[in-house]
Amino acid sequence: MAQAFFGGIHPNDHKAATNKKPIEVLPPPDRVVIPMSLHIGAPCTPCVSPGDYVTVGQKVGEAPSFVSAPVHASVSGRVAAVEPRIHFSGVPVISVVIENDFNDAPCPPLSPVRDPDALSAEEITALVKEAGVVGMGGATFPTHVKISSGLGKVDTVIVNGSECEPYITSDHRILLEHPDELLGGVRLLARLFGVDRVHIVVENNKANAAEMLKIKIEEERAPAVVDLLPTRYPQGAEKQLCQSITGRQVPPGALPASIGCAVFNIVTAIAIYNAVYLGKPVTHRVVTVSGSGINEPRNLLCPIGTPISDLLDACGGVKKSTFKILMGGPMMGHAQFDMAAPIGKGTNAILAFCEKEERTVEHPACIRCGKCVSVCPMHLQPVFLYQYERAGMLSALEEAHLLDCIECGACTYICPGRLHLVQAFRAGKQKINNAKAAAKAAEEKKKEA
Repeated sequence: MAQAFFGGIHPNDHKAATNKKPIEVLPPPDRVVIPMSLHIGAPCTPCVSPGDYVTVGQKVGEAPSFVSAPVHASVSGRVAAVEPRIHFSGVPVISVVIENDFNDAPCPPLSPVRDPDALSAEEITALVKEAGVVGMGGATFPTHVKISSGLGKVDTVIVNGSECEPYITSDHRILLEHPDELLGGVRLLARLFGVDRVHIVVENNKANAAEMLKIKIEEERAPAVVDLLPTRYPQGAEKQLCQSITGRQVPPGALPASIGCAVFNIVTAIAIYNAVYLGKPVTHRVVTVSGSGINEPRNLLCPIGTPISDLLDACGGVKKSTFKILMGGPMMGHAQFDMAAPIGKGTNAILAFCEKEERTVEHPACIRCGKCVSVCPMHLQPVFLYQYERAGMLSALEEAHLLDCIECGACTYICPGRLHLVQAFRAGKQKINNAKAAAKAAEEKKKEA
C-alpha cells in the first residue's frame, strides 16, 4: 500500500450473518419491473410495447445518448405495461413490466464473439455498451463511458473488491465462487488499457478470498496482483482506493483518470467478461439480504427488476419490530417506503433493521466537537456545510466544495449530536443543481426574447 487515505471510520462490519452463506438462486418472481433509469445518465427509451413477447437478454430500453446504457429483459414473458412505476429512488419512472412465463427463453441474437482475443479496444467498448454494463458497486455510471474516457490516459487499473460497507457480503461470495469470470474480466481490462497488471483490492476481513485469488493468479499467470488492505470505511470509494494503491490524490472536481487511474467493481469486471466472451447483457445480480430485521439472511442471485418484497419473502420475511428497510448499505443506502420497488443493476443489498437499532433523536444538535471534520475522507468541513444548507446559502456551499462530498456517511455515523448530515448534503446538492437549471433556463429565455 502506497498511502492511507485521510479520515475514515471503523464500524462493526456485521458480515458474519451471510459471509459464509453461498449464493442461492431466488425463486422466479411472477413479474419484473424494469425501470428505464438503471444508471447515471439519460434514461432509456422503451423499445417494446404492451403485449409483446420478450426473452431473457432482449433489449427493452434503448440508450438515447452516449452517457446512457441500454436495459434488457431479465425474464421471458409478455410485456404487461409500459408505464411509470415506483423506482428505488422513491419517484415514479417509466418502466417495462414483464409477466414471467417461467420458461427463461433466451434471446436468439445473443451469441459469443467468434474470436474475442482479436477484438480492438473500440470493439470491446462497443460490446460493453450494448450489454448495458454499468458500475455495479452502486454508482451505476455507464462503463463504456469510463473506458472510452480513460483510454490512453490510464496507467493503473484497480478492480474493487473491498466491499467496505457493513452487512454486505455479495462481492465477498462472488470473489469466492466466481474467480474465473473475474480474472477473465481482469484480462480484458489489462488489454484495454495496456497495463501489465491489474490491482485487485480486497480488505483483510476477506482474507480467504484474497488467498484463493492469489493462488488462481499464480496458476493461470493472470496479469493481476491482489492488494490486501486494512479494513477501514470508506476504503471502497474510488478516490480513496486510488490514493491507497498509488499514493496519488484526485484533485477536487476531477475524476480518477486525471491521475492515471481507472477503478471498476469486481461485478463490473465480471459483466465485461460476460459481455465479450459470452454475449450476455446485464440481467441479474447478487444481493445480500441481511440486518437485524431479517429472519433468514441470505445472498441471492436475482433477476433485475424483482420487487423488494420477493427478496424479503425468500428470506423468511421481516420481524415485527422492523422500522427501516434500506436498499444498499447502512452508510450510503436509501430507505425504501414501497416494497414494490424493484432492484436495479447497482443493488448489492437489501437491509432491514429492528427497533433496538433506532438511533434518531427528536432534537438533533451540533455540539461543535469537530469529529465530522476528522473523519471526512474528502477533507471537507461537514459542520459548516450543514449550517450553510440549513440557511439556504448555496454560494457558500459551492465555495466549501459540497459537490466533492461522496456521501459516504462517515460524518453522520460519528456525530454524537445525531445530525442528519448526509441527508442535508444530498438536499444541498439538489438545491444547487435546481438553481443552476433555473438560471440556465432564464438565460435561454432572455436570449429568445
